[in-house]
Amino acid sequence: MEWTEVKINVNTKDVDKAGDIAQMVVPYGIYIEDYSDLEEAAWEIAHIDLIDEDLLQKDRSKAVIHIYISPEENPAEAVAFLSERYNAEKIEHEIDLSICRNQDWENNWKAYFKPLPVGEKLLIRPVWEDEYDADGRIVLDIEPGLAFGNGGHDTTRLCLETLEKHINPDVELLDIGCGSGILGIAGLLLGAKSATGVDIDALAVKTAKENGTINGFEEPKFTVFEGNLTDKVTGKYDVVVANIVADIIVMFTENVGKFLKEDGVYITSGIIDTRENDVLAAFEKYGFEVIERHESCGWICFETKLKK
Repeated sequence: MEWTEVKINVNTKDVDKAGDIAQMVVPYGIYIEDYSDLEEAAWEIAHIDLIDEDLLQKDRSKAVIHIYISPEENPAEAVAFLSERYNAEKIEHEIDLSICRNQDWENNWKAYFKPLPVGEKLLIRPVWEDEYDADGRIVLDIEPGLAFGNGGHDTTRLCLETLEKHINPDVELLDIGCGSGILGIAGLLLGAKSATGVDIDALAVKTAKENGTINGFEEPKFTVFEGNLTDKVTGKYDVVVANIVADIIVMFTENVGKFLKEDGVYITSGIIDTRENDVLAAFEKYGFEVIERHESCGWICFETKLKK
């Protein structure tokens, strides 16, 4: 099975932010070449100061981010997304594509995804991990597959921690850009009345439904639609959550108010700190006020409500 390798060349000063953006495209793992502190890292990690001459010749001002796109995904879409995000963040970049044979890229990353406590009540457990101690937490079983959302990324964790505060047995939840379905399923495990997810990616919809079944939730308790926000979704919700990117949040904020019940909460994440003002401007334009702001590693999550 042939995968597409995407190599993103950036300046080392931008590699952390560029890597975070790349992670939004492929949640199952990225590989970064960064030789800016080669000698120090070699000594700290391996306690050696003898380094291959070819490595010493590497350009210390540049870094390369490697991601791998599976055959059922569209590499052109991934590249378009990356270019748009990097241009928005003013990150100089070059992107190269090449075909590589599948050497179990889709499974190797699993070795690094372990059961993860999130917030005060949840434990995110990858389905292939059987040895774990829940320590009294509610266990959310997840097989992210090729859809975004395994709980480990700062944006998802911020959403989960924020969502936990707003769940009660009467809550009806809407997740925009649901990816793996992790947020909707978490809401149900925490006691929500129902959860609805929507995503434009058919693979994400399939994955979300499968994860719902794994955790014991199917329609009508857990419903997932393929499409845009206004294509299939109807009704009003107590909590609307969107863990996507700033541009899409800005776009959805215009219409999301019509899906909120009175005093409903709109939670947004996936916002890089350099785009905070753009999102805040959209909140102001469309009548939302920020109730709380949360930040982790340069990513921001907002809790908002419609102004009265």
